[in-house]
Amino acid sequence: MRVLSESEWRPLAEAHAARVDAFVAPHLARRADKVAHPVHDFLFTYYSQRPAQLRRWHPGHGVALAGAEAYAGLKGYEQVACATGSGGGAAPATRVSTAYVASQRPLLDRLHALLSATAGRAPHFGCFGLHEWAMVHRAHEVDGGTRHDWPLRLGQAGTDAVVESHRIACSHFDAYRFFTPSARRLNVLQPGRDDRPDFEQPGCLHAGMDLYKHAFRLTPMISSDLVADCFELARDIRVLDMRAAPYDLTDLGFEPVPIETAEGKAEYVEAQRGFAARGAPLRRRLVEQCERLLAVVPVAAGS
Repeated sequence: MRVLSESEWRPLAEAHAARVDAFVAPHLARRADKVAHPVHDFLFTYYSQRPAQLRRWHPGHGVALAGAEAYAGLKGYEQVACATGSGGGAAPATRVSTAYVASQRPLLDRLHALLSATAGRAPHFGCFGLHEWAMVHRAHEVDGGTRHDWPLRLGQAGTDAVVESHRIACSHFDAYRFFTPSARRLNVLQPGRDDRPDFEQPGCLHAGMDLYKHAFRLTPMISSDLVADCFELARDIRVLDMRAAPYDLTDLGFEPVPIETAEGKAEYVEAQRGFAARGAPLRRRLVEQCERLLAVVPVAAGS
């Protein structure tokens, strides 16, 4: 077990908070003003991790923090006595307990299986972001209408025509489940809640964004540096996701990626390939962390 002194870990915690505050602070300001943003608020409204949780730094299992009594009451942590390095004495420190890691075995097994299956599958780049269009197909027939209170760039009839003139092949259940009933019938795939490892593929924008979800679900067992890396990728993917969506967001400063045209499709695929390349090492790091944590579970069970 590595022990970090207070003078070592506090700057790391402060740097992490400052890193994510560039995105967290504007969100909190908008929330206070009751102003919603369809692009930048998504990571805080769709995913369950709260801003305060994202700001809190964790070293991950295997590292203890001296002088960190405030961590002792957090989920997964315990206080232990660590050698001070001088005179053979001991001082209290706080760490993620191995017993907690053992209790997370089902989650670790599920995430390892999903992430490994996704990483081992060839990426596909032919969806063109049509999942967002399928969510508003014939929206006038659906209670509540569109999911965002912004005008459709091509109008309802034009949006419906784009959906109906393209092959819809969404592999991501958490996007597919928001399709309107009329669009759901058009999808050539039928992903389900319990068969994600059979469908997830690394070219999917939502699979890339979900790396952030997988990372924060592993908190506090993994380093917050990895969580922040996944957050930044998800933030950038969300921008493309909504630029390619059917909404007109030019008033917010987002130029559309017109996926209904050949030029727009090419622009989308180029960006999609870039995000898949950025996501691959993050997915690999998450797999490695799952394997590292799973390896300590037998130690916890026998200790």
